[in-house]
Amino acid sequence: MSIEVVDESSFAQGRGVDTVEVSHLARYVLDEMRVHPLAELSVLMVDVEAMARLHVQWMDEPGPTDVMSFPMDQLRPGREGRTSEPGLLGDVVVCPQVAAEQAKASGHATADEVLLLVAHGILHLLGYDHAEPDEEREMFTLQRRLVLGFLARIGRPGDPTPTVGHRALPAGD
Repeated sequence: MSIEVVDESSFAQGRGVDTVEVSHLARYVLDEMRVHPLAELSVLMVDVEAMARLHVQWMDEPGPTDVMSFPMDQLRPGREGRTSEPGLLGDVVVCPQVAAEQAKASGHATADEVLLLVAHGILHLLGYDHAEPDEEREMFTLQRRLVLGFLARIGRPGDPTPTVGHRALPAGD
């Protein structure tokens, strides 16, 4: 599995974005979702200005957002005992500065918010969405389960509450 994580942001709160941890989370999520081992994923951390440009260019919405996903081969999760097809999963772009604001509003660490956003972006690449309440509940429950599973695996405490913009979903959902 090819996972490339690049931090082009100037985010330096603490030591910046832990690209190794992000890479390990991405691998964990792809494994849990039964994505083919030859699939390729790119994760890019960008500054507020770059994210604002992407947001206008691709969504026609002003200002930065937290995460954007750019699917390539329309891969879907594998099924029990079977992985997805191989291919290019796509790109996930995260803005750590926006993540830091959301983490503060939600009461958890910025590092946890970045992990949550990367998981969120990967799920979008795999066809998940949150336009409808049922979709939102399914996607946010899954991303939370994935991040908590990853944190448990690496032995790091954390409990990021999924956010939609600045509205937190109840932790039990």
